[in-house]
Amino acid sequence: MCATSWKEGKVNFKKENLSLSGHSYSQGRLYIVGTGPGRVSFLSQRAREVIEQCGVIIGYSTYIRLIDNLIKNKEAVSFGMRKEVERARYAIKRALKGENVCLISDGDPGIYGMAGVVLQLLDREEKERIKIEIIPGITAACSCAALLGAPLTHDFVVISLSDLLTNGELIKRRIELAAKGDFVVVLYNPKSKRRTDILKRAWEILMRYKSPKNPVGIVRNAQRDDEEVIVTTLKDMFLSKRIDMTTNIIVGNSETYVKGKFMITPRGYELK
Repeated sequence: MCATSWKEGKVNFKKENLSLSGHSYSQGRLYIVGTGPGRVSFLSQRAREVIEQCGVIIGYSTYIRLIDNLIKNKEAVSFGMRKEVERARYAIKRALKGENVCLISDGDPGIYGMAGVVLQLLDREEKERIKIEIIPGITAACSCAALLGAPLTHDFVVISLSDLLTNGELIKRRIELAAKGDFVVVLYNPKSKRRTDILKRAWEILMRYKSPKNPVGIVRNAQRDDEEVIVTTLKDMFLSKRIDMTTNIIVGNSETYVKGKFMITPRGYELK
């Protein structure tokens, strides 16, 4: 854990004196905040309010840096990659002390985010002692789709290719079922330095059920300063050498087509 602290900011929330099993305590608040793709301008008004008013900000170091301008004069505690459980436990611990805590989750906290981890860790007594609020954010599927045009205007599925928490065979089966069903397929976490094979396996499955000319959108660092947007075909998907953990891939269905620079998946309002 790497902790970076500034002067602690003022907390504007009113504390309540409550009682549990004959003991009095000051109820803490834990806000699990979705910060969207990373650019501060994409934060919801509620997310901004909570970040500004909480005195303790906790999150993955990269996500903390992305909102640095909003957390000056606050205590910021940053954790490294793959420390989700540690982050959640620390946030719960601080809230149990009666503090108002903001736990940062990029995208939406309920979509591959921190909300599930926190709720799983809390026991019954802790749930009574902490007020929890989950604040939604723009998930990667939405931010990438907006840059590509309108690829998600019909049924779609989102599948993470990370096999750290999900068995690789299960991931491949889900991709196959999505391809068979002619869904638009959104791929999260497609490739890392360690995981290079599963994206190739996913591509091979998709090629069995979709046309090689099927439109594919590749978005790297969506809505950030170094964003890259590519529209290509399923056959030529691997010509892009810049696929990594900051990349999301949207594979269209059999009706998806390209118009100018945009991918469009029609829903039936009008014929293409």
